[in-house]
Amino acid sequence: MQAASSMISLDNVTKRFGSNEVLKGINLQVQAGEKLVIIGPSGSGKSTLIRLMNGLEEATSGHVSIDGHAMTHRHRAKLNREYSSMVFQQFNLYPHMTVLENLILAPMKLKGVSKEDAVKCAMENLKRVGLEEKANAYPTTLSGGQQQRIAIARALTMKSSIVFFDEPTSALDPEMVKEVLDIMEDLSKDNITMVVVTHEMGFARKVADRMIFCDGGSIVEEGTPEHFFTHPENERTKRFLSKILH
Repeated sequence: MQAASSMISLDNVTKRFGSNEVLKGINLQVQAGEKLVIIGPSGSGKSTLIRLMNGLEEATSGHVSIDGHAMTHRHRAKLNREYSSMVFQQFNLYPHMTVLENLILAPMKLKGVSKEDAVKCAMENLKRVGLEEKANAYPTTLSGGQQQRIAIARALTMKSSIVFFDEPTSALDPEMVKEVLDIMEDLSKDNITMVVVTHEMGFARKVADRMIFCDGGSIVEEGTPEHFFTHPENERTKRFLSKILH
């Protein structure tokens, strides 16, 4: 039985693409307000796992629920709108819209928020990510780091209970990574649920309440950051961390 406060619950979830089984019997609970970091090698199923939680993919078998509501085929889009926002690797901003227009589109279209309220919330979030002065700029005029900070502000403007991050710094130049991670670290102090797929171990160590290590479509190990960085138990986890930690 899932805990009463579980915000996200996966029960024996599998995912296949054709004959390729990408996720194999995943059982996972994410508590309300928890900061969960998912790590693992390329091809381990991390991105598929986070897309399943966000309703962007549908499980082949097993059950996914958000705040106690089953994420069925019929209700996936509705639960996604009501509960979660996603920050992608490639920003996914509309190039023909200004920054402000990008931020207010979803709240107005999907949640029925008035333009006045959407603009007010958007400007507050642009200020939070340090880009208030870019409200009328177009995304293509901004650096990658600025675009990702805009994408985070867009997620916040939806006022979601859960924010998913799928390797949000992987497409950035190294000097831009820190500005995005600093915003995410600040966001982690809020009472929201965060699920983050990342290779940024310093960030994971500072922010995560819990970490899971995926390999071959399974959760191989889970624990606190202290557990992972001081005494991981699984040999596969140890090999992975020895390569990624400097």
